[in-house]
Amino acid sequence: MDKRSSARKKKVLVIMGTRPEVIKLAPVVEALNRPEKAWSRKTESARKTGGRFRTIICLTGQHREMVEPFLKIFGLKPDYDLRVMVPNQHLGELTGRVLAGMKKVLEAEKPDWLLVQGDTTSAMAAALAAFYQKIKIGHVEAGLRTDDKYNPFPEEINRRLISHLTDFHFAPTELARQNLLAEGVRPENIFVTGNTVVDALKMILKKSGREDKKIKENRAAGREKIIRITEIGATEQERGEPAGRSADRSTGQKNSGFSGGKSGASERGDFVSGSGLNRAEETLSFDRVKKIKKLILVTAHRRESFGQGLEGICRAILEIVGRIKEAEVIFPVHLNPAVRKTVLSRLKGQERIHLVEPLDYVTFVHLMRRASLILTDSGGIQEEAPSLGVPVVVMRETTERPEAIQAGVAWLAGTDPEKITRLAVRLLKKVEDREFRRGLSRRNPFGDGRAGLRISRLLKPGDT
Repeated sequence: MDKRSSARKKKVLVIMGTRPEVIKLAPVVEALNRPEKAWSRKTESARKTGGRFRTIICLTGQHREMVEPFLKIFGLKPDYDLRVMVPNQHLGELTGRVLAGMKKVLEAEKPDWLLVQGDTTSAMAAALAAFYQKIKIGHVEAGLRTDDKYNPFPEEINRRLISHLTDFHFAPTELARQNLLAEGVRPENIFVTGNTVVDALKMILKKSGREDKKIKENRAAGREKIIRITEIGATEQERGEPAGRSADRSTGQKNSGFSGGKSGASERGDFVSGSGLNRAEETLSFDRVKKIKKLILVTAHRRESFGQGLEGICRAILEIVGRIKEAEVIFPVHLNPAVRKTVLSRLKGQERIHLVEPLDYVTFVHLMRRASLILTDSGGIQEEAPSLGVPVVVMRETTERPEAIQAGVAWLAGTDPEKITRLAVRLLKKVEDREFRRGLSRRNPFGDGRAGLRISRLLKPGDT
């Protein structure tokens, strides 16, 4: 492509700071990099030069240790890395760091569009920085609401602020669109696209299928199983990481002058690594997982659940495995110390409860496919599980995804251990019926896996 053709491309700056943002924006980046017709998977350079847009990725570094493996899975290479995290910083300080870093990036790149996803502090601050420079903003997963400004905290206010700054609102569902209309957003600026997490799930299911084939080939050859889940307590070497690796290394190509913090451990902020703990007694192989008759997959990390809420979740997990003898729990424990302190003190060493390090997305999708039930306070998992026909107990007091509750594919429990246990036991009995699982998949309200393509077309060259 000649320089004149390249110059006519619209420049789209995509902001990522957390795991969910990487997952949900990866399909959008892929779609932006496609030629308008007859796209086929080629080399990385061919994809970039053949795209209809010039796509720039900026990593804020809000969740550094947990983001980098996901970037690798989706083949994303950030052009900028703000490196905003410092130890024990207040949300206001994080907001200020993102604003300052984004000012420099926006001045250097002068994009036509800034794309943000969801409701993180990274997204809110980046959108505000773009507004200050009169750059158009597209909001992926717009219009989610709980109508409780402290639940989830700070996400509910973040997404409301983003909505006031946004030019194009990419709503995942009709209900999200109605939320925006009720707040006075102009209807011509709202587009129902479906949720990009369904796109990402389809991308990963292909990769997961290849991993399944690899497992079978190793079993047939009598070789050691190559895929294992490392339980908490492992050293860096056991997790497959080189000793002394800095989890905070830069992943960007244009980082000079845009660093938001010092190098090394000081950037870890709210997160700690698993290194330095006692060695794990075992690793959990996928062959071992397949023998679990009733697998319960658990995630919990919400700030509003810290303390008493997490205590209730842990009590529920103990009660469920006590009542269902065939049940085993796999719980990838978030790196936030507030989460780890409670979960490890209550659940580590308990029979049939496997506390594991955070997982790469391919592995996590594999576990979701195998699960009989998911207990979570995550937003994205509420959207992914129905596509796989897995029931979800939502361990939050409210959800911005009421479509899942209304469709009968998810159930709201809060952090009340009795309610969580009651729902879990009932659903574990129902899930033995294959038709129950097929029904969940048919009722999935979150789209068809083409949201990223719809968004890219809405940003097409020639829009105003």
